[in-house]
Amino acid sequence: MQLQLQTWQEIEAYLQTSRGIILPIGSTEQHGPNGLIGTDAICAEVIARGVGEAVGALVAPTISVGMAQHHLGFAGSMTLRPSTLIAVLEDMVGSLVRHGFERFYFLNGHGGNIATLAAAFSEIYASRSLSAASNTPPIKCRLKNWWQNQEVHDLAKELYGDSEGSHATPSEVAVTQFAYPGSIKSAVLDPPVAPRGDFADAADYRRKFPDGRIGSNPALATPEAGRRLYEAAVAAIAKDYQSWVAA
Repeated sequence: MQLQLQTWQEIEAYLQTSRGIILPIGSTEQHGPNGLIGTDAICAEVIARGVGEAVGALVAPTISVGMAQHHLGFAGSMTLRPSTLIAVLEDMVGSLVRHGFERFYFLNGHGGNIATLAAAFSEIYASRSLSAASNTPPIKCRLKNWWQNQEVHDLAKELYGDSEGSHATPSEVAVTQFAYPGSIKSAVLDPPVAPRGDFADAADYRRKFPDGRIGSNPALATPEAGRRLYEAAVAAIAKDYQSWVAA
């Protein structure tokens, strides 16, 4: 169930049986020559919707711009400062807490968001712990990367081996191809598997990884593989969500 497609009365009814909500979060950034700029947000969104349908959970609107300063050397990439993203997350959670939500399951599609999400959770918890009110209901936040489960890891290894890499990966590109088959891109990748390494700011990233990829060969992506990865992720995350929200 998508929150934005419900009425306020339907949300009140939902809260009678569940206090949990899934919040997809991704990024708007380059994903190499054949990856969509919205890849991280698309993966988080479509998998979150699949999980929501599987377990009857409410899914919030996708947070589509994340912490991606290191991609600003490539046209179309957008970023929020960590402090800005923390403020956005605090306000979103605070808004939902006011209505009675208590469990916030952030389904993440972008590695660059991880540190900021952790900091945001600390700010949210600190604000509540320092509040003068002693009778506030307990809330919990959870970060789950869609690829961070054994099922997806094993399938990506089977499909791509060492060509998976760490950015503009064939697995994430495949999920977008499954979700948007009319927007599949093709490009000559030279070398087929991109170099590996670390980086600092946007200029350093562009120098080291001139086509945007890190250690990956996204030309291996197919919509069929994307369907398999999507189904594996939904099944694994649905189980994780159900056990966590009930705790």
